[in-house]
Amino acid sequence: MSEPSASLESKVPEAPSQAHQPVLVCCSTGWFIAATAVFFLYALDQVTKLWTAGLEGWPSLPQHVPLGGRIPLTLTGWFEWVHFSNTGAAFGMLQDNNLFFVGLSFAALIGLGWALKAAIFPGRLNLAGLLLLLSGILGNLTDRLLHGYVVDFLFFDLGFPPFNPWPAFNVADSCICIAVGCLMLATFFDGSSKREPSSDPKT
Repeated sequence: MSEPSASLESKVPEAPSQAHQPVLVCCSTGWFIAATAVFFLYALDQVTKLWTAGLEGWPSLPQHVPLGGRIPLTLTGWFEWVHFSNTGAAFGMLQDNNLFFVGLSFAALIGLGWALKAAIFPGRLNLAGLLLLLSGILGNLTDRLLHGYVVDFLFFDLGFPPFNPWPAFNVADSCICIAVGCLMLATFFDGSSKREPSSDPKT
């Protein structure tokens, strides 16, 4: 008489693994913190770019550095505030394709929104990477729509490869690079080791 009851107990469905649950629950404290972080990085990116390039038609946002101009920030010139235009991808690749990258950015934002909602990348490192990507893509997309190019203003020349000089970049580019690092690290720390094997007892 004990075997049927044991068989029934073994078939009781288990609670879903936490690895497949969303890291952020909408309107939770963590969700608001994440949204605030994305907005802060986006705002920092735009404020620095608008200070550099200004905005045509807005006298309250004058251009402080002319296009192609440089402001040395160190005595030896290893760090400069510049105003360079980028109509291509990172490091100046694929120039004169601004409209293509506008469309690509919109597609990437849709994909990021879906990934965050579906929680297909579990773990805090993946979450940090996706949020940084969101900030970076929004920042550079805003540039392409406002200026017709991405504003790069940070320029380093340390005198040795590959930093002699390093291509000019901005806050959004930094967010994207750090995001890639987080996503790569997540493959080692937030990967399959957290997935629990599904139990399907056959009795």
